[in-house]
Amino acid sequence: MRKMEFKMERPGFLEVGQEVTITEGLLPSNYYYIIDPALAMSANIPFNKRLVSDKGVVTDIVENARGFYVTVEFDEPEV
Repeated sequence: MRKMEFKMERPGFLEVGQEVTITEGLLPSNYYYIIDPALAMSANIPFNKRLVSDKGVVTDIVENARGFYVTVEFDEPEV
């Protein structure tokens, strides 16, 4: 199982165990991913670590000094 972290600006939109849909964005040298509908965004991901799945399950939501971070697990091998 592959896990990916997403930054969420406001709490209360996602819950642990919730299935989410992911949209892929393309930059000149990286991909990025958004939990629909624009609830959280990933860091930039190199081309060789591209996400294959478009659905995942929220496994953790953590609040720290920089905001809220959502961990999503995908049914694909770890990269």
